[in-house]
Amino acid sequence: QELLVESGGGLVQAGGSLTLSCVVSRSIARNFAMGWFRQAHGKEREFVATVTWVIGSTISDDSVKGRFTISRDIAKNTVYLQMSDLKPEDTAIYYCAVVADWTFDERLKQARYYNYWGQGTQVTVSS
Repeated sequence: QELLVESGGGLVQAGGSLTLSCVVSRSIARNFAMGWFRQAHGKEREFVATVTWVIGSTISDDSVKGRFTISRDIAKNTVYLQMSDLKPEDTAIYYCAVVADWTFDERLKQARYYNYWGQGTQVTVSS
């Protein structure tokens, strides 16, 4: 059984909107922050946005700022990524991930500091 499960990906036209969801298993005992990363084919995995679990503070990459919004529902153990004004360059597999313990803000923007990862959900934006 998977510890994180993403859903909501699909095919949309440029300028459209899409919302991704990620459910986190209770088997993960600690959760300081959750993040969304994306990886286009043949490219490195890159940061999209992160939200701290208890406080709800957010950080987003400049490439999506003003277009994407990250949020979490503690009761549902779920994190969301609301995406609008989608562009072809947003096409990628989107992954959600968990940082178990407190860490510096700058590390929340780097994939190597995350402890758990989902399988990903494909987002394709057509011109």
